[in-house]
Amino acid sequence: MNVQAIEQGRAGAAAAGLTERQGAVLERALGLLVEGGERALTTAGVARAANCSKESLYKWFGDRDGLIAAMITYQAGKVRTVEASAGALTAETLRAHLVAFAVDLIDVLSGDVSLALNRLAIGQASREGAGLGRLLQERGRRQIGKRAAALLEAGRKAKLLAFDRADEAYGTLYGLIVSDMHLRMLLGEDAAALRKEFSPRAEKAVDAFLTLHGAKR
Repeated sequence: MNVQAIEQGRAGAAAAGLTERQGAVLERALGLLVEGGERALTTAGVARAANCSKESLYKWFGDRDGLIAAMITYQAGKVRTVEASAGALTAETLRAHLVAFAVDLIDVLSGDVSLALNRLAIGQASREGAGLGRLLQERGRRQIGKRAAALLEAGRKAKLLAFDRADEAYGTLYGLIVSDMHLRMLLGEDAAALRKEFSPRAEKAVDAFLTLHGAKR
């Protein structure tokens, strides 16, 4: 595991209010999902793979639905954002924070775990009431959006950004960062080949966002 993955794992655990040990258990559970699909995600299987007791799993996460919700919250927490006060921001630091966020977002969305979760949600949508899809929205995208919107709001207070609503501004930023890339990967395009685009894509997306919403001085 590389340094970025370790730091993202710590961020995921912190975002979910978990210890590093609990985060490691969720990481293993996510690995089982990627390796064996939904059927591999049993309490006994997770306990065995993570070298912990089933009692600990129930204590930490509750039932299987609670475990899945925690997995999604943990995974979403890997997209790191900086809690910056308006007074500490400059145009340069705001851009740097936004680029770092964009790189993390692309990296997490392109990973095997996120792709597996989204494909599973799509597969369940028509037959099981889209429960996983709702969890991905509530525990995943919306939580990421709230943290990013807080950074955008700090940028507005610092008079570096101009917009009416932070959530709408974030929607614009998200669209510029992700574009059609996530759909292409969900449909099977090689993520490894797309990785060469990640950093340039992040930089271009943030610059386009700042062109649209940068405060005119």
